[in-house]
Amino acid sequence: MDDKGLLTTSVPRSLDTKNKLFGFELPDLLFIFMNLAITNLIFGSSSYRYSLVWGSTSLIAASLFFLKKDKPDNYIQHLGEYIAQGSIKLAGKSDLKYRPLNMGVNNETI
Repeated sequence: MDDKGLLTTSVPRSLDTKNKLFGFELPDLLFIFMNLAITNLIFGSSSYRYSLVWGSTSLIAASLFFLKKDKPDNYIQHLGEYIAQGSIKLAGKSDLKYRPLNMGVNNETI
């Protein structure tokens, strides 16, 4: 008998890394910094700039950090898609994406 064993290959570590900075996903950081920029643009010259600009930004950052703790990646995106979908799914509804398969015809072009 030939005992070659199980063939294995090494996987680069970069395939398993998550795109996170300071515990936030990249879309969350984009949202936080966009809020910081827009509120600074609007309220930057007012006397309440510290509470409005930095207070709202730190409140959003803290709420995102603690609400998404121990949740899977892209949790907010999937939650938004779930809420935006209709709550009733009809079994007899016609499928608009269905196209019958024709043998010998290129089905990939629309």
